[in-house]
Amino acid sequence: MPKHRVSLKDLAQQLGVSIATVSRALHGSPEIGKEMQERVKELAKKLNYRPNPFAQSLRSEAPKVIGVVVPNLVTHYYAAVLDGIETEARKAGYSVISANSHESQEDETRAIDNFNSLHVEGIIACLAQDTTDYSHFEEISQMGIPLVFFGRTCMTDKFSCVTANGDEAAQQATQHLIDTGSRRIVFLGGPNHLDMVQRRKHGYLEALRENRIPIERELVVCDRIDYEVARQATVELLSRPNRPDAILAFNDIITFAAFTAIKQLGLSIPADVALIGFTDDVHASYVTPRMSAIEDQSQLMGQTACQLLLRHIAGDTKVQKKIVPQKIVIRDTSAKNKAG
Repeated sequence: MPKHRVSLKDLAQQLGVSIATVSRALHGSPEIGKEMQERVKELAKKLNYRPNPFAQSLRSEAPKVIGVVVPNLVTHYYAAVLDGIETEARKAGYSVISANSHESQEDETRAIDNFNSLHVEGIIACLAQDTTDYSHFEEISQMGIPLVFFGRTCMTDKFSCVTANGDEAAQQATQHLIDTGSRRIVFLGGPNHLDMVQRRKHGYLEALRENRIPIERELVVCDRIDYEVARQATVELLSRPNRPDAILAFNDIITFAAFTAIKQLGLSIPADVALIGFTDDVHASYVTPRMSAIEDQSQLMGQTACQLLLRHIAGDTKVQKKIVPQKIVIRDTSAKNKAG
């Protein structure tokens, strides 16, 4: 029995759910399952919880808010995911506030802290590429605030997540490059510690193994997700005497950095260097030659992440993993034996 007056936060921490879930359970909200309502009310009775009428009056007009933190808001992928989240949240009467981590762990941690201070009812997040310490998410878990990851994830034993089938898509894309005449294929990726990079690189390597193509370490280039870093890496690779003849690029930033580098060197796409990348249809179809691409269903990913979060806010504590499949769209940049 706590010595201080029992609060909603005390109940939430003991039950491992959010304060919002406890509040709604005590009010018999249909959004909260009967089993959770019974657990909350039983604990409230046991601890002699008494509502604070003044605090209740302050909260009565407060909007229901979800916080979303993404690595780079200016890219089409994250904008589309956010659009999917907002669409789904609006249906359930929630507002969305978003924060840009700028691929920085420090900014990501600050965003999570701000969301906590704003008493958001749940959080959706995609890891920054610099994030290797997950203690800020551990704190969220201990506080019982619902959180769902999408794209780049961590602590999947504690948090639900929505990812793409990047391993399968990368394997299919690499197989397409092999089938259409490429042999020395580069994987141009991001930081190795990101699970998204690991999945896509795994698919690429599996395709090489299945086709008995030797794996050359110098053709597996994983560095920062940065346009200039990727452009310079591509220039260096293609300036070698025995240059690669194809590139599988990790995301839209890296894809278009590679595209620019190939053009700057005066090489032909795909005759000299074939290219296929994980990117979106908006930009891929507008460049010349038109880009072959592995496309995310990014809006669906956002909707799926929001649906999972709303379930957790309503009291469902089961950790779930959802996969939103990607699709490969073959255009003009990838098939060597169809060039010209």
